[in-house]
Amino acid sequence: MNAWERFFWLWEVLFVITFAATVALVLAEDGTTTDKTVAIACITGLGVAYLAGARRLIKGPRYDDTPWLFVGVMMLLVAGAIFASTTSSFILFLVCPVLYMTLSTRLASVLTTIAVLLGPVASIVRGGLDQPALRILLPMTAILIIFSLLAGRYTSGIIEQSKGRAALIEQLEASQAEVSRLSREAGTAAERERMAREIHDTLAQGFTSIVTLTQAIESEMDTDPKAARRHLELAARTARENLAEARAMVAAELPSALASASLEEALRRQAERLTEEAGIEASIEIDGPLPALPMATEVVLLRGAQEALSNIRKHSRATRVSLSLSVVDGRVRLGVTDDGAGFDPAEPTGGFGLAGMRTRADQVGGIVTVKSEPGAGTTLELEVPA
Repeated sequence: MNAWERFFWLWEVLFVITFAATVALVLAEDGTTTDKTVAIACITGLGVAYLAGARRLIKGPRYDDTPWLFVGVMMLLVAGAIFASTTSSFILFLVCPVLYMTLSTRLASVLTTIAVLLGPVASIVRGGLDQPALRILLPMTAILIIFSLLAGRYTSGIIEQSKGRAALIEQLEASQAEVSRLSREAGTAAERERMAREIHDTLAQGFTSIVTLTQAIESEMDTDPKAARRHLELAARTARENLAEARAMVAAELPSALASASLEEALRRQAERLTEEAGIEASIEIDGPLPALPMATEVVLLRGAQEALSNIRKHSRATRVSLSLSVVDGRVRLGVTDDGAGFDPAEPTGGFGLAGMRTRADQVGGIVTVKSEPGAGTTLELEVPA
């Protein structure tokens, strides 16, 4: 919603006040009952015309088709009100803005000039050219025309600028949504390619070995039972290793977690799983809504949490774990803290978990920080650009 639409109610309040004030002035002036009745009837008709057509025209697209029927009816009602009672000219404070809000600036300027001139024309028709009031009325009419044209053009420009900005904001939001979608697709494709490489380097090679061993066993069963038994044991061991490797990959690499849920929900599930499987009390705190993140960044955060929780399950002997997710200075920060045995971060661990986590973080411009010491628990922080 643009600024004009947000503050449109102020215009309608002004409309109601001016409408009521004009009717009151017409009723209070000296004149015949017939003239007052005609003037009020025309003014009421203007109000009905505004409610029936002008509000829709003002809020809808402009300049597509000139609403000649609405314009003709409104100008006739204005003329009827002013010729019946010159005091009805106060209704122009409503009519002129409506013209600029529903018509092109040029056409609105012409009709506004005509509407303002109706006052002195009606005065001349009623009292002739010799009335002293014309000496004041005509200069005031000229000033009013100039003021109306300037104010109308300014109002029209403000409305157009507001609608233009609203259209630009919609385009920017659509572009951002498209960029986010493409980014997620690119991250998904990259993750799929990485998984394909890992499967090729681990599971595919193991299955190839099993196939080769099985073929050897078939040829050795009758001729060399000992060799066949040895190859059978080797095939079973390779199958067990492949099974362990597959389970490790499923535990550490879970693209479906982000495909079916948000990052926040995926992290909550990891914390709940730790409690269910290891009996470790786990809590998670998320500080406010997160900004839209690329798929690759979400994967890094999820993998970091999974690796941290896996290490806690295997090595820490912790009883309590807390996760936190927040946005600090334009960066998303994931924190994982446990009350376990701790370790010396300066000593080599012999594993690939932290090294792999740092590699992933580096790919998206993030950093990994580990604070720990023996007997004092461990705190891991992973920061990535928002």
